Amino acid sequence: MAHYGGGASHLAAIYGSEQDKVNCSFYLKIGACRHGERCSRKHIKPQYSQTLVLLNAYQNPAYITGSTSNPHLRPKDAPPLDPNPSSKMSEQETQEYFDKFYEDVYCELVKFGNLLEMHVCDNVGDHLIGNVYARFEWEDQAQRAVDDLNKRWYAGRPLYAELSPVTDFREACCRQNDMGQCDRGGFCNFHHLRYPTPSLLKELRREQRVERRLNPDPRDEERKKELEMFGAEFMGAGAGAPGGGGRDRSPPPPRRY
Repeated sequence: MAHYGGGASHLAAIYGSEQDKVNCSFYLKIGACRHGERCSRKHIKPQYSQTLVLLNAYQNPAYITGSTSNPHLRPKDAPPLDPNPSSKMSEQETQEYFDKFYEDVYCELVKFGNLLEMHVCDNVGDHLIGNVYARFEWEDQAQRAVDDLNKRWYAGRPLYAELSPVTDFREACCRQNDMGQCDRGGFCNFHHLRYPTPSLLKELRREQRVERRLNPDPRDEERKKELEMFGAEFMGAGAGAPGGGGRDRSPPPPRRY
């Protein structure tokens, strides 16, 4: 068993892990918890984050409108909810329906900044169903998107956006589902993602690169200057020769092979 010492160093080492008895590791890793507000551990919502979540935004046509996996909300005589529901729509029609949704949301999100990745959950559980996660390059871009999207509607429904603690989607996604081996199906507590058509995703990313090149964000230039300024100060502080900057240091000796 690993020994972390005591006090603050121990708390920092176990923060967000299963050993953390205060903070919910599922919320920090997945961005959602099936217990919701009834969870015995804290759900600390970030004040700053590159990632946002649009709650229950994607309406899979295979799911019954108004259905819920929450046993406290389902009628007593309701039949069990199918973890892998099917639809009268063909697979091609379902994919076209999803691609249209993905394109609509993607094209809106890129208006707020450099969108690095966007993922849509295809789970059945109430805490994950239809959630859209989007990660931007900068925190202020995600915050602007949250502020604007909370005033917006899509397909006749209001949008609910908030910042999310998720930073690594490889940890949030169900590896077994990616290999087709998840026994829990749509009720799994890890992300089961639905993917857009590869050609569509490639085209959306290309269009974003072209748009950013033709119409660069003025804030990008400000950030670049700030990074250059801080970088110069760091190099100056780390200079080897007294009284001299980093550029005044003598060159390193040649490498020997």
